[in-house]
Amino acid sequence: QVQLVESGGGSVQAGGSLRLSCAASGYSDSSASMGWFRQVPGKEREGVAVIATRDSSTYYADSVKGRFTISQDNAKNTVYLQMNSLKSEDTAMYYCAAGPPRTRILDVIQSLRLRASAFDYWGQGTQVTVSS
Repeated sequence: QVQLVESGGGSVQAGGSLRLSCAASGYSDSSASMGWFRQVPGKEREGVAVIATRDSSTYYADSVKGRFTISQDNAKNTVYLQMNSLKSEDTAMYYCAAGPPRTRILDVIQSLRLRASAFDYWGQGTQVTVSS
């Protein structure tokens, strides 16, 4: 059974930092990508950042470029999202997601474009609240 468990959310003032973690377990086929998404009530889930697990190449939404950094620790099966210079508009529930296996090439491409539909597994989310 695949499990993705997020941690590290919380409340912070604007300009502050948080680091989210996503611990993955329970699947044998390596995902080609791992991503972070966020969602606020009444809006669609938004892609934030994705990392290609093979070569650690990264892709970001324009709204977080230069402020957020996604990384992975393969030995720990953990993906991180370092969030700096946080803004009130970053307030959301943040979700970790595991992308498709490398054999599903078209889905892999979509996952690197931060398309939520390309991701197979999702965590329960961790709340991030930024006060101005």
